[in-house]
This record gives sequence, structure tokens and C-alpha cells, in this order.
Amino acid sequence: MHVKFCGFTQPNDIKLAAQLGVDAVGLVFYPPSPRAVTIEQAQSLSASLPAFISIVALVVNMPRAELIELANQVAFDIIQFHGDETPEQCAQLASAVNKRWIKALRINADQHTAASVSAEINEFAAAGANSILLDAYHPHKYGGTGARFDWSLLPQDSSLPIILAGGLNADNVAATLDLPIYAVDVSGGIESDKGKKDAAKMRAFMKAVKRDRWQNETLGEPSNISN
Repeated sequence: MHVKFCGFTQPNDIKLAAQLGVDAVGLVFYPPSPRAVTIEQAQSLSASLPAFISIVALVVNMPRAELIELANQVAFDIIQFHGDETPEQCAQLASAVNKRWIKALRINADQHTAASVSAEINEFAAAGANSILLDAYHPHKYGGTGARFDWSLLPQDSSLPIILAGGLNADNVAATLDLPIYAVDVSGGIESDKGKKDAAKMRAFMKAVKRDRWQNETLGEPSNISN
């Protein structure tokens, strides 16, 4: 299971995440979010990371010129489009800065079925997305709510690797082991306050992920690391 910790604002927190072995860290570039960082903060945070840990820039309906400016000043690896961007807009924006990209879909049990989720994923796959992130729907927020959606809506044969977000923590991440997902993404579940990570919660989360992977491999079953 691949792991992304998101919403960093403190250098010590991001350094600990690296020490714990996360695969990716997320920086939020959406000013209304309590986890948003400035370009100056992002430069400092990214500079403290070792090689081979991906930096994901989370953006929400960011204009093209602003995204280009961000890419020119912050050394990130992947864009996470977390707003209302269409497949075509995501492809055009990512091409403008020559970056790989993820699209976040907010899943609403009243509006989605596993088939409709799969159809949406197919549209972004056709546009060139590298993965899809599935998060809980909120009418007024673009993620980071700490809510969990109905996991039965996860498609079994996704055309893109699925990153699962929404309400995850050290106590429930074990339940994701048998889901058809590629990675988990956590923010609020490892925090003491918005944007401030809790060292004990980060350690517990990574311990739970690593323990479940070890148990799975010990039993002779492959870890669920790809779709």
C-alpha cells in the first residue's frame, strides 16, 4: 500500500513523515483551506525532503497563469486537481507545466453508483490522468472534511489506480487492505489541529499500514499495490 500524507505546514512534521517512509506528501495551494501554504512556505517545506518522495501540489480551480507561476517557483512533482476541473482542463493545465496529474472526485452516495464512478474515472483516464483520488463529497468544501464515503462505490476494475481519501486514520486504515485501491491519502486523521500533524498519529498510521502489508505477505498473498 502506498501512502500519501497531505496538508503540511510545519517543517518538522514533513521531516518526520519522510523518516516514517511515506511515498508522497501533499502541499495545499488553496487559500480558503486552513492547511494552505504560501509559495515561500512551500519552498521551505520541499527543500527539507530527501529524494524519491513525491511532492504533490493540491490546487482548486487554479488559473493557468497562476499554476505556471507556482511551477516556476516550487519544485513539485505531481498536480492534484481538487476542484471542478474537467478532464480537458486538467490535461491542458498539466501540459502547460509538463507535470503528471491526479484528479480528485468527491463521491456522493445520493448521486453516485459504482458504475457512474467508473465512468467518470474513464473520462479522466482518456485525458491522461495518472491516478484518480476518491474523497467524500461536501456541498461547500473541496475535501479535507475528515468524512468517509461509502466504500462499496469503489469500482472493482478501475481504468486508473485509485487513491482512497476521506476519514482515514490509524484505527480504520487496516480495513482498506482488501479494497481495490493503489494508495491511501490522509490529512486530518494524523493531525492535532488543522495543518499541524501529530507525531504519534503519524507513527501509528504508518505502523498500521506496514503491519498489514507484512501480515499479507507472510500469508503468501500479494500486497494490494495496484489495480
